[in-house]
Amino acid sequence: MLPSRIHPGRFLSAAPLRRPTRGAAAAAGEPARGPGTARAEQAHKVVASYKPSKFDKKILLWTGRFKTEEEIPLRIPPEMLDRARNKARVKACYIMIGLSIVACFAVIASAKKAAARHESLTSWNMAKKAKWRKEAAIAAESKAK
Repeated sequence: MLPSRIHPGRFLSAAPLRRPTRGAAAAAGEPARGPGTARAEQAHKVVASYKPSKFDKKILLWTGRFKTEEEIPLRIPPEMLDRARNKARVKACYIMIGLSIVACFAVIASAKKAAARHESLTSWNMAKKAKWRKEAAIAAESKAK
């Protein structure tokens, strides 16, 4: 027995019940909206509603959206700033990747030079511990007197 919420005819019907999309309504010759909705949407839609800060202007310049700071309008669309921020984020990531690779090669080169001088972290650690033991022994002798 099926629960009361499930109707077998709904699952067994040949065509599913769907609302027509805007494209289907326009293709059928029906208006997709009422006559006053286009005007109401335009009244609420603000094209350039964001005033960029100095940092935002630097991002817009760095990403190549504008050539000079004077070209940047007083108000810009938020989508433009979002795209510029995303592009700046990607550029910064590429720069960090490049710097990480350069740093890896620098560490490898310095480690090879240290190995040629027969220096290692183990020898440094043993020398440091020997120095501490010597200082502790001197401190114990001074307390004993």
